Amino acid sequence: MPKILIIEDETDLLLGLRRNLEFEGYQVIQATDGEKGLDLAIREKPDGIILDIMIPKRDGLEVCQDLRARGYSTPILMLTAKSQEMDKVVGLEVGADDYVTKPFGLRELLARLKALLRRAARRAGRPETLQVGRWTVDCSRFEARVGKTVCSLSHYEVDLLALLAQRAGEVVTRNEILNEIWGIEAYPTDRTVDNYIVKLRKKFEKHPRKPRHILTVHGVGYKFVR
Repeated sequence: MPKILIIEDETDLLLGLRRNLEFEGYQVIQATDGEKGLDLAIREKPDGIILDIMIPKRDGLEVCQDLRARGYSTPILMLTAKSQEMDKVVGLEVGADDYVTKPFGLRELLARLKALLRRAARRAGRPETLQVGRWTVDCSRFEARVGKTVCSLSHYEVDLLALLAQRAGEVVTRNEILNEIWGIEAYPTDRTVDNYIVKLRKKFEKHPRKPRHILTVHGVGYKFVR
């Protein structure tokens, strides 16, 4: 039974989230301000955190940044308002894994939470480093190095690269990638996969239009060659 920490100061929203998560089988703990939320996250070690940005005492960005600085890799799903567009960007930069914008549909939130927990479980079993040509990818630091050159990677880029690398030489279909990385229920599209493949090629391939490591199998999916 995964344990989820909700850090939210809107009483009605907090109660609604708690009831629905418990109905789905989650164990739920809660906090209504950033200080208590940070303390609970450290003491209780939840499997996932739903974190509102606009909370009292310490805002969600501070809580997220503090947890990451302490080495906690717990999946964090941030809640933002439409007026907080820049906070979404900053949230991802300080270590949030994903976000949903208020007002949101419960189905979307549950889908994104399940995808985050699935990704976290997969990360626990993957190697610490991957080799892509001359590049060494550090999966825990979300960066790649070759010599003195360092390249930052997003969570999704590392997840996708790790999935392909773990099945090196095999064809991985787009549907498999969507299901494993994003979850079909999270409403991504085939173009989501293609766009991330383009990003990875630009970072790792000497000639992105003529890749040597991340290959397209037309009409099917992609294949990783070391």
